[in-house]
Amino acid sequence: MQASTQVTEGSVEGLPSRLHEVMGRHVEATPDHLALIDDKTSLTYRELDRTVGRVAEALQALSIRAGDRMVIVSENSIPLACLLLAASRLDVWAIVVNPRLSPREVDQIKDHSGARRVFLTADVSPEAAAHTARYGATVQDVGPLHGIGVTAQNEDTLAEPVEADSAKQVVVLIYTSGTTGTPKGVMLTHRNLLFSARGTAEFRKMTPDDVQYCVLPVSHIVGISLLTMTLMVGATVRLVAKYDPAALVKAMADEGITILNGVPATYQRLLEYRRNAGLPKFDRGRLRVISVAGAPLDLELKSRVEEELGLPLLNGYGITECSPGISGVRPDAPRADHAVGSVMPGLEAKLVGHDGKPVGDGEVGELHVRGPNVMLGYYRAPDLTAKAIDPDGWFNTGDLARFEDDALYIVGRTKEMIIRSGFNVYPAEIEAVLSTHDAVVQCAVVGRPVVGNEEVVAFVQLIKGSTATAQDLMAHVTPQLTSYKRPSEIILMDALPATSTGKLLKHKLAESLRTQ
Repeated sequence: MQASTQVTEGSVEGLPSRLHEVMGRHVEATPDHLALIDDKTSLTYRELDRTVGRVAEALQALSIRAGDRMVIVSENSIPLACLLLAASRLDVWAIVVNPRLSPREVDQIKDHSGARRVFLTADVSPEAAAHTARYGATVQDVGPLHGIGVTAQNEDTLAEPVEADSAKQVVVLIYTSGTTGTPKGVMLTHRNLLFSARGTAEFRKMTPDDVQYCVLPVSHIVGISLLTMTLMVGATVRLVAKYDPAALVKAMADEGITILNGVPATYQRLLEYRRNAGLPKFDRGRLRVISVAGAPLDLELKSRVEEELGLPLLNGYGITECSPGISGVRPDAPRADHAVGSVMPGLEAKLVGHDGKPVGDGEVGELHVRGPNVMLGYYRAPDLTAKAIDPDGWFNTGDLARFEDDALYIVGRTKEMIIRSGFNVYPAEIEAVLSTHDAVVQCAVVGRPVVGNEEVVAFVQLIKGSTATAQDLMAHVTPQLTSYKRPSEIILMDALPATSTGKLLKHKLAESLRTQ
């Protein structure tokens, strides 16, 4: 087998038919074990099961039908988890939306999905309360859940057909802007989500004794997957509404958390907090697994995190359309480089060149994957679905990658690749070099079209109080990059545009260059 193609063994056997069924056997076997903890309260498995049942009844009383789409505007919280699981019980499509999105963005999702109603956890965050007021939603109880904003019923929307097959029945509709800025509704089925979550739980060797710290938003696929995998093994989910490094330090020391997942900025802010607060060292308590995904990982940050927490920082790679897991570094096989690990069990992966043919060993190609985790498609966008998934079921990630043995390395986005004077320039390489400068918090490299060519432009966010200049950064990268890879310009910014999960919005940076 060439290094450019990877096939791993995995099975869909033994998966529940529906998302909410993941907790069934634990309700029977360990009813008093804690299932969910948030900033206000907690639920055992027995209590969670009863609560979800009562919420489902309340949703039916509000005329929510099987096949309807319902929007849930909420930070991570027990009410959000209960609404999500109740939607699964009713074969309703749940659309979890981060309340920190703008009114325009929330409206766009509501309108495109044809949602029957919008449910907003007004008591959980001021942002959700603001959207509640904007919609004129009635704040009421939904079963045992208090302080839920409920909008008027959309009388015109039609319910989607219900499929008995878990591989065809949509459980969540996740809107992602990708690199284009235009939201697309990713249809993920019960089997998609359950298969991916089980794979991650297995390689992390999760048990009922684990406490998963879920600070990544459940409005994002990673948060939903963390919730699913934890309930699947009968463990405990610590739901965190908003990231606060001080609260994380306390959770490590006092709350017995065992698994922490974040984006690079999660760990960057944690280290900054320790330094600014004058803490001598972290008390990591029972913490046994720390992982990172969602953005390129700077090796200097990785080594600092590992030194201060005394654990390997496990890099991973996924995409919303793949539910999300594609690859990950195993806890029993940590790596010192920036590889994103080996391909998850049950997936096939191949690298394809510009000519559509497989690339050779060690060469860079576009990553295509196939398996039970690949989405059903984009909602109400068959043309976009056909572009993303070929007739043989291969999904084009749009990412450039290479294999070294079974280790996957992400090089950059196909659309982000810069062609300068005939040479292929991968932004991730330049970003990695820039990130080795002590003053750099994060950076993003994009291409700027010029007559007959492309230029390399770097946007950089510096540590607060830094006196470093663009000239200092240019002097830092010049000896480390060949001439065609060096930025034509380095632009310093107070903050780089990013999503609520910390993913940089490079298309906005590229657009800013075009409007200059």
